[in-house]
Amino acid sequence: MTVADPHPNFTGVWKQNLEKSVMRGALPKQILMNIEHQDPTVIQQILLTAANGAEQLQIFTCRIGVEVNNSIGGLKLRSSAQWNGGELVIESRMNTGGREFYFKDHWSLSDNGRTLTMAHRDDDLAGQISILEKMSDAESARFNDF
Repeated sequence: MTVADPHPNFTGVWKQNLEKSVMRGALPKQILMNIEHQDPTVIQQILLTAANGAEQLQIFTCRIGVEVNNSIGGLKLRSSAQWNGGELVIESRMNTGGREFYFKDHWSLSDNGRTLTMAHRDDDLAGQISILEKMSDAESARFNDF
């Protein structure tokens, strides 16, 4: 972040620290994220390793200031993103089982750029906080397998 650009850039490969995170639902074995952020586009590749070792790769795209359609696990979502100061707020809506789910994810970056916090404060996942730590280039090679 600079004076000319008050918004952080989330680009990098991140590993979720499950001990520091507060998750809703079943705990996975591991979550890795590859984020490509070039304003106004943010592409998030999520590699989820379940407790039984099964892996699932999901891709989520958003454009700041524009509503876009995504599909996560075969379910369709409508998503939009906007800046709130130095925090990126991503809102998504999904209909399933006759109910609309609402997600509002607040992304913030630590001052040293090594910790990404994704917090759900006031949505259907309220209280979930994902703490992700930036991986080294050597560690991030895992995404080259996909």
